[in-house]
Amino acid sequence: MVVVDRFTKMAHFVPYKKLPTASETASLFLEAIFRLHGIPDSIISDRGTQFTSRFWRAFCSQLNIRIHLSTAFHPQTNGQTERVNQTLEQYLRCFSSYLQDDWTDLLPLAEFAYNSHDHESTSSSPFFLNYGYHPTMIPGLIPLSSVPDADSRLATIREVWQLAKKTLRVAQDKYKTSADRSRSVPPPFQPGDRVLLSTRNLRLQCPSKKLGPRFIGPFEITHQVNPVTFRLALPPTYLIHPVFHVSLLKRVPPDEFPGRSAPSCPPVLVGDELEYEVASILDSRFHRGTLQYLVLWKGFGPEERSWEPASQVHAPSCLRAFHRAHPGRPSSCRVRRPLLQGGFCHAAPRHAASWVPYLGGRQVPSGWRCGAPHAPGAGWEHPRVLRRPLRILPRLFEW
Repeated sequence: MVVVDRFTKMAHFVPYKKLPTASETASLFLEAIFRLHGIPDSIISDRGTQFTSRFWRAFCSQLNIRIHLSTAFHPQTNGQTERVNQTLEQYLRCFSSYLQDDWTDLLPLAEFAYNSHDHESTSSSPFFLNYGYHPTMIPGLIPLSSVPDADSRLATIREVWQLAKKTLRVAQDKYKTSADRSRSVPPPFQPGDRVLLSTRNLRLQCPSKKLGPRFIGPFEITHQVNPVTFRLALPPTYLIHPVFHVSLLKRVPPDEFPGRSAPSCPPVLVGDELEYEVASILDSRFHRGTLQYLVLWKGFGPEERSWEPASQVHAPSCLRAFHRAHPGRPSSCRVRRPLLQGGFCHAAPRHAASWVPYLGGRQVPSGWRCGAPHAPGAGWEHPRVLRRPLRILPRLFEW
């Protein structure tokens, strides 16, 4: 577990060989952080289960610690910890053994090396900002002693410390240069602006995300959380966190035909209740045993689409058109097909009693002609011939 102070940039590397639970995280916090620095004012963390649990919230609430969870799919919210993680990984990658079973022994030296060199943001080392002096790594020692193993160990520590300090400096400079190359000045969004939201990290309801919309919206910005994060006014059907980074937002392009946008249709009085008009049905599903339809409302944009129970959708013509175009989608009733796959049977003159081939060489009376249906769900065409197929069915299925 990596803990970084936002002010002095001091880092603590706490070894733990598995993902800790909320209770174990609280114990590690008391052992590694509280005994050295006391209670912090606030904690910024990712959205791991140990930090979103009720236990951790209650634990921090009792200690008057404010919890700030990072923005979803935007690790830059807690960017300094992410950078320290990358620096630590590079250090361990250089000095750990092939079996990678000694990484816990390398953490104390890595922590001392990181906290003893000057930070780019503060121009001072974390040790100096916390204690007012630079702790001595290795004092003036006698080059050689009577114990060769001790000399070898101290020489190894000195070499590793110097190399680690140099490696950390190179890694930080490289990460900063790489990050600044792809960054640009964010758009000046203000509360009240309408923006489009990227679907990069969203789960869409359409069958293929590749052919789905790249942006959805527009949505209104309610307020600015920080210089690069905004809260949007999402519909209640969007069960996602409403705070997004500026990189996921896009300004609504200007209307090429001003004054030609269709106004929103007001609700229509049906019986004693007001109902909105349905433009079309887009999809259907069974949600917790209830049939629902994805409704596109007339006069409203795609951001207002919503799943409505079948009992609340009073648009029989739209329902028929949807199921006619998509017969395989869930519906409230199942169409019962005829035994002969919906073929047509036409009456013929009574004197035609010969047999003709049918279905791969099988024989049926020539007085009946079977063909493909001309419309979905069509049955027997003439009511006068409904009884005769029942008499020939045993002969049709003799093979």
